[in-house]
Amino acid sequence: MKKKFSCIDKYEARKLASLLFIKDGSETFITEILDVIENEIIVGLKDKSAHSILLKDQGQVEEFTDFIQSVIEKQHKITHTEIINDEIEIEKG
Repeated sequence: MKKKFSCIDKYEARKLASLLFIKDGSETFITEILDVIENEIIVGLKDKSAHSILLKDQGQVEEFTDFIQSVIEKQHKITHTEIINDEIEIEKG
């Protein structure tokens, strides 16, 4: 399953991609969604740190949290990410 998400800028898209997908182990650093505040998602990582990601709008946040939930629950894995300007395309399988 493949889906595109719009971030507020290219920096946020790159940050999200770096937290999402590690090619070597086909794993993600994100372990949980800690909070959602309008267009901002606070994610918890494996190293117990928390990071903020700013998406374009609240609709994108809702779509992303729904999409990533099965990855957090280990039902799916992220298989590929691609950054196109301020957008990130994520593929899970």
